[in-house]
Amino acid sequence: MQKYFQFHYKGASFHLFSKEHILALAIIGLLGVCLFVFRRFLQQPHWEKFVRYLLAFLLIVSEISLQSWYIYFHEWSPRYSLPLELSDLTVLLSIVMLLTRSAGLFKYIYFAGLGSSLQAILTPDLSVYSFPHFRYIEFFVSHGGVFLACLFMIAVEKFKPTFRSLWETVLALNIYGACIFIVNRLVNANYLYIMKKPNLPTVLDVLGPWPWYLIPMEAIIIIAFLILYAPFYIYEKIRERSAFS
Repeated sequence: MQKYFQFHYKGASFHLFSKEHILALAIIGLLGVCLFVFRRFLQQPHWEKFVRYLLAFLLIVSEISLQSWYIYFHEWSPRYSLPLELSDLTVLLSIVMLLTRSAGLFKYIYFAGLGSSLQAILTPDLSVYSFPHFRYIEFFVSHGGVFLACLFMIAVEKFKPTFRSLWETVLALNIYGACIFIVNRLVNANYLYIMKKPNLPTVLDVLGPWPWYLIPMEAIIIIAFLILYAPFYIYEKIRERSAFS
């Protein structure tokens, strides 16, 4: 059992869309569907509070356990262990959103959190950490937790993003990116991949050299946010037509 917590793990490497990957996607996807299927049941005050606090608890445990894992193996470093990646930031913000039922915070987390968590669970950067290693489980609990937290707020709390919050999120991410650029320079890091491309093959490889790939990367983010907003836009248009028919 201890070997599944080792930092320098020598087990089987993680492979994209392997059985282990598809299993994790299936579990997260099934839980997401259940939030909508049983939304009326979950809207009962005691169940709403239980599930909301459970999701917050899982995200808290995942973040604490990850930081503790780095520290235990003396691998913690400000260069790569700070929770500054977008997916890490949205974990922390999702915890606050769940505990406070913040509709205002949801409008930003929906785009930044759902977008980053979907990208992460579809194309995980897990290297050698495959199932049942701790890092594999923590990764899908944290990113899947953010995904489910957003769906919970939609299905159970009936929160909705707005078109204005889409552009406000884009602006907030650019300001955050500027702050992270300064942090990267101070600690010689590469958070958000704004200093250089990752060593592993990614979509950034076809977007040109640094810093020019940052421009199309911004365009991809905006397109992704528009796609995330599309279901709500279509739903509102259908309601408007139904009201006048």
